[in-house]
Amino acid sequence: MTTWTSEDLALLAGAESLVMTAGDDGHPGVEIGMVLVGGELYVRAHRGVRSRWYQAAQKHGHGQIRVGAVTRDVLLETCDSGPAFEIDAAYRNKYGQAAGALAASSAAYAATIRIDPAPSSNGATGLIR
Repeated sequence: MTTWTSEDLALLAGAESLVMTAGDDGHPGVEIGMVLVGGELYVRAHRGVRSRWYQAAQKHGHGQIRVGAVTRDVLLETCDSGPAFEIDAAYRNKYGQAAGALAASSAAYAATIRIDPAPSSNGATGLIR
């Protein structure tokens, strides 16, 4: 697994949300809140596994994220709910109680996605500028 660079983590930590696309079929992305826990990036579909974008992430397993003008190819890991308690706390800390509650439902737990940077063809990592 490729890890985020310290520059990537600083950019992600300072962002309120990201735009995620799954696959490479040109569909528009979805803007979603995200959190960092232990240097790993997580998103949750508050509508659960029936969410269209969650299903696309599960089907394709890869895509892109955009934070501002910065884009990165990513791997989308849908079979691991991650450290649930820490993710809940990170959502509450970042977005407040109401927004945190949306991401802490049983449906959202089941629809947790860990987003990892995809290695480039030359082996480099990091967000594309």
